[in-house]
Amino acid sequence: MEPELKRVYEEAAPEDGARILVDRLWPRGLSKEKARVDLWLKEIAPSDELRRWFAHDPAKWPEFKARYKRELKHNAVQLALLRRATGRGRSTLLYGARDTEHNEAVVLQELLRHERTHRS
Repeated sequence: MEPELKRVYEEAAPEDGARILVDRLWPRGLSKEKARVDLWLKEIAPSDELRRWFAHDPAKWPEFKARYKRELKHNAVQLALLRRATGRGRSTLLYGARDTEHNEAVVLQELLRHERTHRS
């Protein structure tokens, strides 16, 4: 089952399943109780250097995706943790960015989707 995507600032819901935060930094102004995060994979997030370069500029999105995917190739342990966490039923990848179309969770969801469709 493919994970859903959701801003961590949105209200947690039972249908979220396992709530997995994929940001390197804890969301500003959000308590751990309110966030209801089941797993925080901060090491799977883009490097600080890549994050600063991207700065959530949609014009840099294609290049960001390519660079982030290159980083992920060297992050096998975290990818394995993500695969395991999202492979057990319903799950939601949480992110803090305001932009719902251009963030690391979108890249991770696409990567998982691609792996699952090409696994057969």
